[in-house]
Amino acid sequence: MNDRREWQHDRMPADLRIRIVVADDHPVVRGGIVALLRTIDGLDVVGEAADGASALEAVSEHAPDVVLMDVRMPGMDGIEATRRIRAIAPDCRVLMLTMFDDDATLFTAMKAGANGYLLKEAEPDDIVRAVHSVMAGQAIFGPGVASRMLGYFAEPPTAMPVDDPFPELTDRERLVLDHLAQGLRNAEIAAELYLSPKTVSNHLTSIFAKLQVASRGEAIVRAREGGLGTPT
Repeated sequence: MNDRREWQHDRMPADLRIRIVVADDHPVVRGGIVALLRTIDGLDVVGEAADGASALEAVSEHAPDVVLMDVRMPGMDGIEATRRIRAIAPDCRVLMLTMFDDDATLFTAMKAGANGYLLKEAEPDDIVRAVHSVMAGQAIFGPGVASRMLGYFAEPPTAMPVDDPFPELTDRERLVLDHLAQGLRNAEIAAELYLSPKTVSNHLTSIFAKLQVASRGEAIVRAREGGLGTPT
């Protein structure tokens, strides 16, 4: 691990310490992040969460300065949790730490109020540095993410991405989900979209996995919350 002496502060006063909540649904990943942060003087991990709802509760209970937030978690995801955290605790910084490096997820997270966006492959020192930087009021992005952000702002305004509640879905999967949210059965969706029932079934399997839902009913609820379909 690289030298982290720049982050060491001997006998740092309690009121200057950075209070952190770590939210990630993978216990091993969450445990690794917590273990790293606890080796850094000046950083206090005051709470952990395995989903967005728990992260929201941890923020209400512990009043952290920074939340390290995963994007994809069961139930309430990290983006929705970020949106709600910024509403109830506007001074709390949210640093997304995720494996998703696509533009749609990035921009959706930033629109939700995230102060930074790092990939989980980031070096430990980069994560620690990012925590200090967002506390200083800076917007932080990993190297690859930063270059894409700069490229985006160099383009005409018409290039702004549409606010997509399901950036992980392909266009065809979103269309299938929209028809599902309208209450159509697989055969009806297949007829509407000129697909085979098997193809529709394959799309739904992929949709359920990406949205982390276990049933058609859960998928329909998520879809309608995201503005798809028409309740019958």
